[in-house]
Amino acid sequence: MTQAMIDTENLTRTFGNLTAVDNLNFHIEKGEVFGFLGPNGAGKTTTIRMLACLISPTKGTATVAGHDIHRDPFKVRQSVGILTENPSLYERLTAYENMNFFAQAYGVSDQKERTERIHELLDFFDLRDREAQRVAHLSKGMKQKLAIARALVHKPQVLLLDEPTAGLDPESAIEVRTMITRLSNMERRTILLSTHRLGDAEKLCDRVMIVVRGGIVASGTPESLREGMTTQPVLEVTLKTDSTRLTESIRNIASVKALTMNDPKRLMITLDNPESSTPEVIETIVRAGGQILSVKILERSLEDVYLQLVKESAH
Repeated sequence: MTQAMIDTENLTRTFGNLTAVDNLNFHIEKGEVFGFLGPNGAGKTTTIRMLACLISPTKGTATVAGHDIHRDPFKVRQSVGILTENPSLYERLTAYENMNFFAQAYGVSDQKERTERIHELLDFFDLRDREAQRVAHLSKGMKQKLAIARALVHKPQVLLLDEPTAGLDPESAIEVRTMITRLSNMERRTILLSTHRLGDAEKLCDRVMIVVRGGIVASGTPESLREGMTTQPVLEVTLKTDSTRLTESIRNIASVKALTMNDPKRLMITLDNPESSTPEVIETIVRAGGQILSVKILERSLEDVYLQLVKESAH
């Protein structure tokens, strides 16, 4: 196994009597997009702030790009780019001026190198034609892309993104997701993505970790977490006419565990084994006079996994 770009050991942070982060142990490999999921108050932002050396852990440690957060905080800061929930751009400055200011703050002192890097990133994020425009006049999606570009201006090995699509309209959110994919595929950035948007995590992440009350409740690929769910598959049957009169016949099938109707023409049938039981269900519906328009087995989503695990952790 290659050296992890992020590796934590019993990472913990308390605030008085509140344990915000509780003995987190995880690693992220080079080039991975790693999803950090959990409800509000789960400790995601606190963890990111510790990994960026903005705050210190109460106990435990971590290495980022091979640098220890206790012994080498300056080198850690040089190795990471961070996007907080609030982009924190200077509204009165232009897009270029913002990039130039932060490049100097990150230690990119050579003017020629700085200019080339800024133009490279503005091109990458499709913002080159906006470089002379004041940030106050940019759309929210453009500001978010500019904030990610700013986090990359010093060529960090690790990118920490805290809710990068929060508050964006669907079109802007798609643009930001596309940029994240390009960063992973083209620049091989290691990305820790904290998000409430389960769809984002499912589309973007190689692996995810679900955290509740500061502790890990599950981790793995989205596929492995879906496969490990204890809930049974659901068969969705859409009919041409009202299905109410068919429900008793369907419930009498031995393999049917539950039956619900989202609307009178749509049946949601929980089965032990959809592959073997679906033909019997279809035959029963047809014999009872039902006219079937479509049949499909609903795939479990990462959101299903997340909601189930958060609910179980609450008890």
